Amino acid sequence: MKNFNTQIKRLLTRSMLALVTMLISLSVTTTNAQSKEPIKLGFIPLTDCSPIVMAKELGLFKKYGVDVVVTKETSWANVRDKILTGELDGAHCLYSMPFSVYTGVGGKAGSEMMIAMMLNVNGQAITLSNDFCGKVGFKQMNKVTPVVAAKLKAEKEVTFAMTFPGGTHDLWLRNWMSLAGLNQRAVKIITIPPPQMVANMKVGNMDGYCVGEPWGGVAVKQGIGFTQIASQDIWKDHPEKALVVNKEFSKERREDLKKVMKAIMEACIWLDSPANRKKAAAIIGKAPYVNAPADVIEARLMGDYNLGCNQGVEVYDNDYMLFHKGGMVNFPRKSYAIWAMAQYVRFGYLKEAPNYKAIADKLILDDLYKEVAASMKVKVPNDDMKPFSLTMDKTVFDPSNPEAYLKVVKR
Repeated sequence: MKNFNTQIKRLLTRSMLALVTMLISLSVTTTNAQSKEPIKLGFIPLTDCSPIVMAKELGLFKKYGVDVVVTKETSWANVRDKILTGELDGAHCLYSMPFSVYTGVGGKAGSEMMIAMMLNVNGQAITLSNDFCGKVGFKQMNKVTPVVAAKLKAEKEVTFAMTFPGGTHDLWLRNWMSLAGLNQRAVKIITIPPPQMVANMKVGNMDGYCVGEPWGGVAVKQGIGFTQIASQDIWKDHPEKALVVNKEFSKERREDLKKVMKAIMEACIWLDSPANRKKAAAIIGKAPYVNAPADVIEARLMGDYNLGCNQGVEVYDNDYMLFHKGGMVNFPRKSYAIWAMAQYVRFGYLKEAPNYKAIADKLILDDLYKEVAASMKVKVPNDDMKPFSLTMDKTVFDPSNPEAYLKVVKR
């Protein structure tokens, strides 16, 4: 009887061990399966989605061992919501959106979206309808206010459009208005998704808009508007789009995120070669991506801006849309985050100054970026948190003292 009990105990012990082993195996299998789920990256139909699209088209995601699905999204608000819920792991995104959302300007205050790296600088524009043709020329800032004032008097309302409250297009539009001496409260400012800008201007829903290419160039091609100024004229090499990711994804799949960043970095380097831009324009112009004429995309990618309104062509040689510039583009600077949030105070989005540095520290994954840059032998700039000025507005912005800037800047 004693031997029988001993045998039963042994069998039970073995069964328990087998069960535990099986459960561990199932757990490992499940974890491995989860880690192999495709990474979902969104984009908005704009020329500067090129780093993500070309990383996919050139096979760079596969090269670095990650399965990435890219999806066209309808609006920046849609991108915001999908990143926050995890429906998207990341996206081509307005660099200032995470700060707009976190501070409550463009979303639920306290919601965290993480910036992994920058994608490009320059390449946005202020487009005015042909109603302004012959009255306001290229970079003629001093003529904007009297023409708008006259139009206001005649029609009682002038409407400008941007793409997301607190987003980059919103900031360039408001800085443009300030530089022109135009009170932002004198006009109506509405939010329109980038691909819908041209159609809305065509039916008279707005008098002007700020958006990324190719939608400035498309308005010129269709003869419904003209380029009044490019964003690089306002601020040469200004930050524009970023790779923004879901917070949990950045923690749970950190190594995969690094691989994604390497693929996108290589695409950025590829895109900065002029010889590759024609090929890129042909690809991103297709319907699954930007769905716009490749010749318009290519021209402005090459720095050749047909301005419209019989203004001729403006050629940009070192300040058109850039994606890498020897590593100067891709580093996510905290000083630029602080500048964006200072604009929210400047233009009345926020009644009180946020904790600028703490928010920048929380949302920018600069340590992760430095790891990726080091692995690819890409130089990391050393200019972060140093004072700077915009090209047109010479007011010095010291990221360590935004309050001093706000006391002297035009509102």
